Amino acid sequence: MAHLNFTQQLGRFMTVPRVETDATDLRGALDACFADYPRLRGYVLDEQGQLRENVVIFIDGQRSRDRRLLDDALAPDSQVYILQALSGG
Repeated sequence: MAHLNFTQQLGRFMTVPRVETDATDLRGALDACFADYPRLRGYVLDEQGQLRENVVIFIDGQRSRDRRLLDDALAPDSQVYILQALSGG
């Protein structure tokens, strides 16, 4: 099963889960996660269901391709990391 890992920075506000999913794409994995952890949705997605500007997702070491569709394919053993995008110097 693919694993979704959320940044520990969220731990200040809520329990940070490590989620296993059999979803075959990123959108399906996120939707399944948000069904169990609805508070996470507002952290990761905006009101239109798109990835928030301050969030970045890596799948098996590669940045997700589309912030709107979130249709990146997941392998059964994919590691997905959801974290805040950092900027500045």
